[in-house]
Amino acid sequence: MPKLVRLYITQVAIGFGLAGVFVAMLLWFNIANLWHLVSHSDKGLLAVVILWFANGIVFAGVQFGIAVMRMKDDDDDEPRGGHRQHIMQRDYVAIPVPVDQGHKRTTWRKR
Repeated sequence: MPKLVRLYITQVAIGFGLAGVFVAMLLWFNIANLWHLVSHSDKGLLAVVILWFANGIVFAGVQFGIAVMRMKDDDDDEPRGGHRQHIMQRDYVAIPVPVDQGHKRTTWRKR
């Protein structure tokens, strides 16, 4: 079996195990009166299985993500930083604007 598949199956099993512990703690501490709802309903076992499975999917995904992110390569000793782009230097230039000084406006005259 390839290493990645073995890693995935192992981490998914750990995630579903953690989800089982989580659901057991929810029932043990009677969060939101969950134990009473499950034990006094004819579909309580189905609700617990669905709760475990849904949490198992989430916990397994998170567990596998953490495992992949923790993998490291030992030959990464070179300096890092990538290829940086040069910063654009701005050259400010005065732009001449022609102004007609022969005609005065009379509409804005102070009275």
